[in-house]
Amino acid sequence: MSRGALCTGALAITFLCAAGNAGAQTDSLSGRAWLQKAAEATHSLSYTGTFVYQHDGRSETSRVTRLASAAGDVERLEVLDGEAREIVRSKDGVRCYLPASRTLKVDHHAAVRSFPAMLPAQLDDLLRYYKVRLGATDRVAGRSCQTVMLEPIDHYRYGYELCADRATGMLLRSVTLNETNAPVEQFTFTHLEVGDVRPEAVQPQHATRTWRVEESSVKPTNLEAEGWRVDADLPGFHKIVEVVRELRQRQPVGQLVYSDGLAAVSVFIEPANGRRETAHRGAASVGGVNIFVREVDDHIVTVVGEAPAVSVRRIADHVRYERPK
Repeated sequence: MSRGALCTGALAITFLCAAGNAGAQTDSLSGRAWLQKAAEATHSLSYTGTFVYQHDGRSETSRVTRLASAAGDVERLEVLDGEAREIVRSKDGVRCYLPASRTLKVDHHAAVRSFPAMLPAQLDDLLRYYKVRLGATDRVAGRSCQTVMLEPIDHYRYGYELCADRATGMLLRSVTLNETNAPVEQFTFTHLEVGDVRPEAVQPQHATRTWRVEESSVKPTNLEAEGWRVDADLPGFHKIVEVVRELRQRQPVGQLVYSDGLAAVSVFIEPANGRRETAHRGAASVGGVNIFVREVDDHIVTVVGEAPAVSVRRIADHVRYERPK
């Protein structure tokens, strides 16, 4: 409760406003229809806005600008807190600008889906593993929005509380919830303008002629043919990527990506470079992302996922190697 609500007059106003919103849960659109509207809006509209990412008692503010066009969509993300970072996503991949180290990182094959465009275009597969419930109306960034709850049917995935702009469908807030419905991370727009984005607004702001360029070479691969198996059975999580990544002066890294349509889990398999010491086996987390590391047959296996720790560890524990015959 806010300090103002402690005063009798403010408390009365609070209750009065709440009473006026009592019927907000009744809506002509179903929860699924609101999800579809949000998915279409975030993938088809041009917009610019500022949002706050909160996790583990910390917050980070970013400005995002997206231009949707027939020539191809372009998104520019600028981190406004701490060390400067700029990320430009387009049909050609992802370019990450790090001015402090004068480094440009390029990945031509990164399939990144992030807030606010976090929902898949097709919802059928996703909704086999989440229950959808329509919540109350709310107000975010000065806009009226409709809350939709995604409740997981098992403990292998998080729940989500989403709030979509009632006028445009744009996703204004996303809260990731653990098994006790406590938030583990949250994205919230504080300012948003939809439409009228000029092409120069999504162009990178750094001249990189003298910068160091780190370009990731990515090509399809068949890790199973090389002897690698991932036997974890996580309902709804399907393999969507299987590649090998290689940076200059580094050993190649195999990557498998599994997704249920909303959450994604990556498995990285990297040679341990002949080290005799055992890699540290253990878990870590950052907001809603869990990490588990173990050593398998002189390789380091790192699993990174937008999923509960039980899912990430289950996958890590079921990575094994069998020498091809």
